[in-house]
Amino acid sequence: MRPRASRIHRAPSARRQQGVVLIFCLIVLVVLLAGGVAVSRSMNSALSGVGSLAIRRDLVNQAEPAVALAMAATYPVNASASANKALNYSPTPLAVNDMGIPLALLSDATFATVASAADLTGATPDVTIRYVVDRLCDIATQSATDQGRSHCVPITREARGGSNQLASGAPPPVQPVYRVTVRVSGARNLQVFVQSSFTKPE
Repeated sequence: MRPRASRIHRAPSARRQQGVVLIFCLIVLVVLLAGGVAVSRSMNSALSGVGSLAIRRDLVNQAEPAVALAMAATYPVNASASANKALNYSPTPLAVNDMGIPLALLSDATFATVASAADLTGATPDVTIRYVVDRLCDIATQSATDQGRSHCVPITREARGGSNQLASGAPPPVQPVYRVTVRVSGARNLQVFVQSSFTKPE
């Protein structure tokens, strides 16, 4: 007689346990994949943010030649409107937004009404630099000294003892404050604004 082959019968509970383990492993795999995608996106966002920050810092540095150019220019009192426009200069304060940025740098049409100088080229061809200068005095046709402190934001030279000015009681001359605002436009449609103030004799 041939021996009967023995068969191993698995209990239904063991099969059910294997199915539960498989489903659990699939769930864990999906969670890990989702976590990997989230980490990848987070790294990409971080790298993009770091790149944008580096570009912004570079654009700020490229604004310095425009500030130096504005400080080196001469702004005579009673100059013609066309002469002032050629210098991107206004003898009275320009209109600004709530952040203090002149509206002339936010709109090409507004810029054309107060300035006519061509934009400067940055370190690379995709960088353009535009600036405006305004004097912080109320009356365009008078010097800061003639207008006095009530109409200008002044830097006053105070008279000291022993001078003829002190003996005569004349008020000290007022030097006006000029404000230069620079807009630098670069890659990725990034724009930075740099603002500085300076004073010089009229």
